[in-house]
Amino acid sequence: MQGKPVGEDASLFGMPLEKGRWALVALGLIINLCLGSIYSWSVFVKPLTDYYTGVLGQTVTANDILMPFSVFLAFFAIAMPFTGNYIEKYGPRNMTIVGGLLTGLGWLLASFATSVPMLYVVYGVIGGIGVGIAYGVPVAVSARWFPDRRGLAVGLTVLGFGFSAFVTANIAGFLIAGTGVINTFRIFGVAFVILIVLLALPLRFPAAGWKPAGWTAPVPKPGEEICECDRSAMVRTSAFYGLWACYFIGCLAGLMAISIAKPVGTDVGIAAGLATFLVGFFAVFNGGGRPVFGALADKITPRNAAMISFVLIALASLLMWQIPVVPVYILAFSILWGCLGGWLAIAPATTGSYFGTCDYPRCYGVVFLAYGAGAIAGPQLAGFIKTSTGSYIGVFPYVLALSVIGIIIAFFLMKPPKPIP
Repeated sequence: MQGKPVGEDASLFGMPLEKGRWALVALGLIINLCLGSIYSWSVFVKPLTDYYTGVLGQTVTANDILMPFSVFLAFFAIAMPFTGNYIEKYGPRNMTIVGGLLTGLGWLLASFATSVPMLYVVYGVIGGIGVGIAYGVPVAVSARWFPDRRGLAVGLTVLGFGFSAFVTANIAGFLIAGTGVINTFRIFGVAFVILIVLLALPLRFPAAGWKPAGWTAPVPKPGEEICECDRSAMVRTSAFYGLWACYFIGCLAGLMAISIAKPVGTDVGIAAGLATFLVGFFAVFNGGGRPVFGALADKITPRNAAMISFVLIALASLLMWQIPVVPVYILAFSILWGCLGGWLAIAPATTGSYFGTCDYPRCYGVVFLAYGAGAIAGPQLAGFIKTSTGSYIGVFPYVLALSVIGIIIAFFLMKPPKPIP
């Protein structure tokens, strides 16, 4: 049974609705902290390689071990657009529980995978769909409860996903060292099922038309009207294709950096333990990039925020290509992780700003597919370069070139579309 909407005469967690709603934001943040554990994948790369080659006697390449990461994020991106209608039908509690069960099941079944292709299915497909189902639910809950402070509430909710690796990478590194990579998958799977199901139980929407006491929705000023597009109208604009291409490039660079953060660190001379810690450190920038670039998109336009991100990506790539040493590695990967977080704020903000909110879930669902495409292309490009050259450093000239292309696309195409009759 889904949680019933809460009316104006009710309370949340024993507090007035205006205060109790913040607890729902906290629950959503922790749920996303669990869902975002995929960002710790680089910690699993070497242990999994050693397990499949040393224990099972199989031959695996860098591409093979990075593919589950790509498959997971691709199915995450594919599943998310389909959940909007079901949230309304079955309620946020039930949808989060279903997503949490599938997410935990994906991690748990990964511990029984006897081949890398099997890992693609049980971890990548099942776990990815689970995250795709659950990810948007706490966001929708926060957005409904905070018509007065929607940006802040949603930003805090998704912050958990970006910061996840700060917590989960270090936990994973500790567990892998103590119990092995297979048992770590099992522990994560069981923990995620328990945590997400329990955290989902209080989730619910406010009653239709609810608003905080004393708050009145602002009236748009003349000239500030937004172009309200449905999905079919959006895909006929050049702004959509510019946004999609830029989002793809930003995610390709960022997800590539996430997938190989630890092995590149060890390649440039960092001890394995410190490299694991740095994965968590980079997650701070992934989380922090969201409010920073979201604010930039508000203040200097989404197009300018996008171009700034590509300048930073180009700088980080150039430094890693030319000076692959420890200080440069820390600086460059902090930038790349931060810019990925930035794009997860720029893209949804741009979608609402350019195309309105009348069909927002379906519109952003199509835009979000760029994230899935970047999830496939980024890690696989890195794996291909590693297999071909023996080093990940060769990937950075390609990312540098793509970031320059991104600047050009953003400048010419990421402009607000004219109102559609």
